[in-house]
Amino acid sequence: MEEKRVEDAEFIEAVPVHPLAPQATAPYSEWRLIWRSFRKDILALFGLGIILILILGAIFAPVLTSYPEQGRGDPNILEKFQPPSLRHPLGTDYLGRDVLARMLYGGRSSLTMGFLVVIIAVIIGVPLGALAGYLGGWVDEVIMRTTDVFMAFPSLLLALAIASALGAGFINTMIALAITWWPWYTRLVRSQVLSLRERYFIEAARSIGLPSQKIILSHLLPNVMTPVWVQATLDLGSAILISTALNFVGLGVQPPTADWGNMVSQGRLYFIDRPWFAGSAGLVIFLTVLAFNFIGDALRDAADPFLRRT
Repeated sequence: MEEKRVEDAEFIEAVPVHPLAPQATAPYSEWRLIWRSFRKDILALFGLGIILILILGAIFAPVLTSYPEQGRGDPNILEKFQPPSLRHPLGTDYLGRDVLARMLYGGRSSLTMGFLVVIIAVIIGVPLGALAGYLGGWVDEVIMRTTDVFMAFPSLLLALAIASALGAGFINTMIALAITWWPWYTRLVRSQVLSLRERYFIEAARSIGLPSQKIILSHLLPNVMTPVWVQATLDLGSAILISTALNFVGLGVQPPTADWGNMVSQGRLYFIDRPWFAGSAGLVIFLTVLAFNFIGDALRDAADPFLRRT
């Protein structure tokens, strides 16, 4: 019997592994290949550079501007509606505040909102999708019918309704957006788990008696997270765009706290004569969303072994 086990072990080791078969033990090598392909995409590197500049600008806003108090909301009525100049590179707003300072401080709330919404959605959606796909049965039915209810409404309208019910504010807006976002990750992860749970390496894990939670955490999730990160990168731009839309209508961050959305809302009243106020905030929103889309598209192509160029 012992000799038979040794022969079986030697046979298993000799079986060649298909290069496209899921490998839960080599995530570092997978991401190294993805980065090698990603860095060849000029648009992706351009987008990454924009995002890094915006993040660093938000973090070091008090150092990068000569008017940190105006960035926090203090008015300076004597200099209102100053055009762009060396003193005020992007001009001043209707309260005399430096627009560049407001832009840097506004990046703190806008970028933080986008990242937190996506992180919360991933934290909620990924475990639910893994449970629904692996366990099936009534668990799958309950989770997926719940996601269908949320996905039956357009994301923006549902976020508006929830934010209106909760009231204006940063936390309430974040909750409203996270509630509308998690079902997409549940569906994505469920579809991936359904395609993996019948693979041989999962069957082998079940055959040796590993509990379901161990199989999900150690074998399934490592193999489904790459498309999740790609989708999360694409969703960052959308989350920032919708959060600025809620701020635009007054349901998000409240003045005097700076935010790109309320800057556009305040500046639209003076856009014809003084376009630098709303125009600069709108341009930053556009570049942010575009940059995340560039990064997400490049990651999606790099993560696909059939499109990856090594």
